[in-house]
Amino acid sequence: MEVVSHEKPSARAKRRMWIPIAVISLIALAAGAWIWHVQSTAASTKGTGAFQVVSAPVTQTDVSVRLTANGTVSALQTVDVRPQISATVKVVHIKEGQFVRKDDRLFTLDTRTEDANLSKAEAQVVKDRADLINAERNLERERGLLRQEYVSQAEFDTAQNLVDGLRGQLAIDLASMEASRVARSFDEITAPIAGRTGAIVVYPGSLVQPNGALTTSGAVLVSITQIDPINVSFTLSERELAGLQQAFAKGEVPVSAKLDLADQTDLKGRLVFIDNAVDTASGTIRLKAEFSNADHRLWPGMFVTVALAPRTLVGALTVPAQAVQTGPENKFLYVIGEGSKVASLPVNVRLIQDGFAVVEGIALGARVVVEGAQNLRPGSAVVEAGGIATGNKDGKPAGHAPSTTGTTDKATVQPNSTGKQ
Repeated sequence: MEVVSHEKPSARAKRRMWIPIAVISLIALAAGAWIWHVQSTAASTKGTGAFQVVSAPVTQTDVSVRLTANGTVSALQTVDVRPQISATVKVVHIKEGQFVRKDDRLFTLDTRTEDANLSKAEAQVVKDRADLINAERNLERERGLLRQEYVSQAEFDTAQNLVDGLRGQLAIDLASMEASRVARSFDEITAPIAGRTGAIVVYPGSLVQPNGALTTSGAVLVSITQIDPINVSFTLSERELAGLQQAFAKGEVPVSAKLDLADQTDLKGRLVFIDNAVDTASGTIRLKAEFSNADHRLWPGMFVTVALAPRTLVGALTVPAQAVQTGPENKFLYVIGEGSKVASLPVNVRLIQDGFAVVEGIALGARVVVEGAQNLRPGSAVVEAGGIATGNKDGKPAGHAPSTTGTTDKATVQPNSTGKQ
């Protein structure tokens, strides 16, 4: 059944017009209230001649200076396996990319030629010994005849010289036999270190030679790379050399490494090497850290972020990093003094780390402007709108890590006016 509205068209039109008018009126009323609030706040501030700022006190704590650098993973050692005799490959015992232990068999060579040479040398030694025994018997007879004056001294000397010569020849042939035995032992090529094998360039039947000539490509049969433990090489500024040497002399210096991958935990290692010279071109010192790599997360040639904390600033004065202002000549802080007026105080910034700056030249407990400093001038009056939390349960600045080494948070070191930290 159709419902027929008896409402006049003019009434419906008026109702439709009233709804948007009411919405626009509410919006205008809200906008006016907001403008009135802003103008009244600005008027009150202008009336007092003060600027609203956020401040924080100067705190004191021990800060571990963390240094970061880009590092390159490198193998602890890499060995190229080469043949030591000329022979053909009989058996290949490994596969490419296989992990091997020290003294595992890699290749077996065909050493029939070395076997024949060894047998020949052994036979020559047997002959030399027989000749020497016969010559020694003749020498004893000649000695007896000499005592009875049946032979001359010259004949005896000839027999003595023969014995001496045969003894020397036996020594030569014994050495030759030992050399043949050593060459025979080269038929089994074993792994000199534990590690991972690379590409294999020879196959059963390939001719290999110790002089570097191969019928395939190059003289290297296979390369073995040790990856557990593994090294990470990196450089730091020469300014850090003194602190690194002192920490290294005292004992183990922890180092952490982080891969540029998601959900990767830090790897823990230790500093093992400080180079004996500074690179004059870059002004850096080369270092190496050693890491356990049983899970093979590090691979030679990878790039990692290295962090270490070789020294600690004891009793350092800290302020939020955004409180530090940069002037035409130096860095400074706006310090809130008597009458809620600010003064510009030059400071020496030793370190910026974890959102806080380590400064010198300011008193402990002084309040400094953290936010709102862009409109300030020395002598400006301020109204503190709130403070920034500067302490945690341990009494250390918020955002500061405990004074331990081996963390991975990035630190930015700022040189002071004397070029030191």
